[in-house]
Amino acid sequence: MDNLFNKKMETLPRKSVEELQLKRLKKTVKIVIDNVPFYRRKCKELNVTADDIKTLDDVKKLPFTTKNDLRTNAPFGMLATPIEKCVELHSSSGTTGIPITVCYTPNDIGVWSELMARCLSMSGLTKKDIFQNPIPYGTFTGAFGFHYGAQKVGALVIPSGMGQSERQVKLMEYYKTTFISGVASYILRLGQVAKSIGIDPSKLQVRSGLFGAEMITSGLKQRISDTWNMDVHDIYGLTEMCGPGVSTDCDYHDGLHLWEDHFLIECIDPVSLESVGPEEEGELVLTTLTKEGMPLIRYRTRDITKLFDQEVCDCGRTHRKHTPIKARSDDMIIIRGTNIYPGQIESVLMKHGDVGDNWRMVLSTENEVDVMKVEVESKSHLSQVDSMNLEELLKREIKSVIVFTPSVEVLPPNSIPEDGLKAKRIIDNRKKE
Repeated sequence: MDNLFNKKMETLPRKSVEELQLKRLKKTVKIVIDNVPFYRRKCKELNVTADDIKTLDDVKKLPFTTKNDLRTNAPFGMLATPIEKCVELHSSSGTTGIPITVCYTPNDIGVWSELMARCLSMSGLTKKDIFQNPIPYGTFTGAFGFHYGAQKVGALVIPSGMGQSERQVKLMEYYKTTFISGVASYILRLGQVAKSIGIDPSKLQVRSGLFGAEMITSGLKQRISDTWNMDVHDIYGLTEMCGPGVSTDCDYHDGLHLWEDHFLIECIDPVSLESVGPEEEGELVLTTLTKEGMPLIRYRTRDITKLFDQEVCDCGRTHRKHTPIKARSDDMIIIRGTNIYPGQIESVLMKHGDVGDNWRMVLSTENEVDVMKVEVESKSHLSQVDSMNLEELLKREIKSVIVFTPSVEVLPPNSIPEDGLKAKRIIDNRKKE
C-alpha cells in the first residue's frame, strides 16, 4: 500500500463510497436539469426530477447520453456553467468521428490532476522519478493529464511531446528517464528506433510505464515489458469524463480500479440497454459526480468490459475494478456474419516472437464477397520460406479465434505506414451499398 496517493479516498469503506456517490449524484442531477437544456428536456420527457433520485439504483430513471448527443449540442451546448468560468478546452482525438469538445473549470483541472496522480502513483511514480511524456501537447487530453498528474506527485517532468523518435530515445538516455507514458503502439515504435540507432531499450533506466489511448491486450503488454524491461500498467479514460485518469491497474495487474468517488459505474447490454449481471460482459456507462464544466449523465462509452464483483482488492483499494477494455462497440466489424474485434487478431499475433509490433486488417470485396487480409510486419527480415510458414501458422491460429480463414501477408519490418497518435488497425475498402 506504499503507492497510494490519497490513502483516505482510495481505501474508503464501501458503504462510505456509496454514501458519497449518492450525495454527489443528487447534486449533479439537479445541476444538469437546472443548467443544461438537453438534460432538462430529456428528464421532462421521462417525467423524472432531481427529487426522484433517492438511491444509487435510481440512476436508471435518468436518460442515457451518447456521443451523438454531444455532437448535436457542440461545441458548448452541454456546458452546465458559463463559459467565462472555464479555463481550458480539450477535444477527443476523433477516432470515431467529429471530435468532442469539453471545457474545464479550475476545479475540474484540480480533480483531473488528483485522479491522474492516483493512477501514476498506483503505477509506481514517485517524486524521485524523471518522467518523460512523449504525447502530443494540444487539444488531445493525454499529454496534459499525465503532465498535471506527474507534477502533483512531484516527479520531474520532461514534456517531450510526440514525434522525433530518435530525439525521444536520446532524451531518455541523456536525462536517465525512469518512468514513461504514452500510447502503447508508439512505445513499441520507440523501441524499434532505439535498436536502429544502437541503443538497447532494456538497458536504459526506464523501469515503469503507464499507457493508454488504445486497447492493450495482454500480449501487447508483455511485448512492451520484454522490449523495455519495465513494469507496464494500463490506464483508461476518455475526453468526455476528464481524459486519462478514469481507472488504472494496480501491481496485481488483474483489473483496473475505477475512481468511484468521481464516477458512477454501470455495465449494460448494448442492445437491450438493461444492466448485465456481475462479471458479465457489457458496455461501460459512466456518470460524472464532480464535474462542473460539462457533467454527463449515464454516458455510453461504447467500451466493452466486465465489472469485478470484488469488495476489496489485495492492494487495499476499495474502488471497483473492471477488466481491460476488450473492444469498442464502434470498432467491431461484421464480415461474413461474424463479429470481429481488432483485439482478437492482436491476441494471436503478439504471441509469436517472429511477429513485429505493427499490423492491420485490410477489408475488401471480391466477387461480391467480403474478404479480410491481415498484414503484419516481421520482427526481422525473413526468407521467403520462413515468411510463408509464418503466414500459414498465423492463418490457422486466427481462424481458430474468428471462425473463418483470413489471408495473411507477412511484410518486412517498418513497411506499414504509421500516421497519427494511434495505430490504425482497420482499413475498410469494402464496396458500399
